[in-house]
Amino acid sequence: MGKYFGTDGFRGEANVGLTVEHAYKVGRFLGYHYGKEHKARVVIGKDTRRSSYMFEYSLVAGLTASGADVYLLHVTSTPSVSYVVRSENFDCGIMISASHNPYYDNGIKIINGSGYKLEAEVEDVIEKYIDSKQDDIPFAKRENIGKTTDYYIGRNRYIGYLISLATRSFKDMKVGLDCANGSASTIAKGVFDALGAKTYTINNEPNGTNINDKCGSTYMESLQKYVVLNGLDVGFAYDGDADRCLAVDDKGNIIDGDLILYICGTYMYERGELNNNTIVTTVMSNLGLYKALDEKGIAYEKTAVGDKYVYENMMANGHSIGGEQSGHIIFSKHATTGDGILTSLKIMEVILEKKMKLSELTKEIFIYPQILENVKVHNKKVAREDAKVNEATKKVEELLGEEGRILVRESGTEDVVRVMVEAKSHELCKEYANMVIDVLRSQGHIKSE
Repeated sequence: MGKYFGTDGFRGEANVGLTVEHAYKVGRFLGYHYGKEHKARVVIGKDTRRSSYMFEYSLVAGLTASGADVYLLHVTSTPSVSYVVRSENFDCGIMISASHNPYYDNGIKIINGSGYKLEAEVEDVIEKYIDSKQDDIPFAKRENIGKTTDYYIGRNRYIGYLISLATRSFKDMKVGLDCANGSASTIAKGVFDALGAKTYTINNEPNGTNINDKCGSTYMESLQKYVVLNGLDVGFAYDGDADRCLAVDDKGNIIDGDLILYICGTYMYERGELNNNTIVTTVMSNLGLYKALDEKGIAYEKTAVGDKYVYENMMANGHSIGGEQSGHIIFSKHATTGDGILTSLKIMEVILEKKMKLSELTKEIFIYPQILENVKVHNKKVAREDAKVNEATKKVEELLGEEGRILVRESGTEDVVRVMVEAKSHELCKEYANMVIDVLRSQGHIKSE
């Protein structure tokens, strides 16, 4: 990862870690980079954060100053930007969003002409330009200055595409949607209504500061209560830019990304649609998922954490489904990124085609209790490589045997060591996690608590 760009774009607190000057220079570079041989065409979407409008205008100023024509989708989802880029031959797309982060953060996600995240080597050049004291990118002049076009029709085409993917009518299905007061608020209900569902929405009134605020896929309690209280068949929760989806079954239980991979992956396997008989996961997926897939005879691969790495593996090997616990699920036949609304449609397909309740589709899988402790340390690399820390980790591995696992890894964005433990009970998870954390503390790695 670079100085500014991480696994999911350039992210930071608005006008602190990510400023209007940053956005302007990103726009200036992209307009120049894609406009060397022809007039660049760039499409921009944004989520509902108050600062998204500010960054949109800054990006537009930079892009048009470099000669690019800009098309504005306005409030929309990250996957819709990806869809419009690849289906309408744009040079690149930009999504202004900090995904599941609080409203005061924001981010710039750049999507290349193929519809997936920008190549690292291009991000490196952008970073050098941002930090450069000399601006050697020429300004467009006269008729070469770029123009801006209202392009809400692109979002409408994406909505039509989603509707076209449904295999059955949703008539008489009672569906709850938690739109996280974010991007899904402009798309999700319209899709489910068009497919005939009785659609109930919560957290669907964004005001610029309530995105992800005790709602959406990072705060499932509201949707759980809503589904049970209203006797709904299923509920779906999205994050701020709607590239994630978690579900709630008819009994109010959370269906996380691992369970979604199991439900959709086994359904595809039964229909002969699971390429290479393989599901792509990350190292954070639950042991219970792997045991259930083993019993079904379905293979799996593990990548580093991040849907970027999941997609890279899928493309390199031709796999058809992959994702993360957090709800980033990729269906490579239909999309190049995680797509929360698409994921909810795919879950609906399994429910309707198999004529089973969502709670029934998970009966054959046991998800191990899991605990994840984020430990703030002075130096994450030194802490993780400490011989005594590794010795404690090895001891826990031996104690768990085949009935659990431990994963100790560095955070990709902060001085944090993440200690994840899965075991037969939450009590065991806590006990084994503390065995490693106690050593981190005794070795002096942990910052003052």
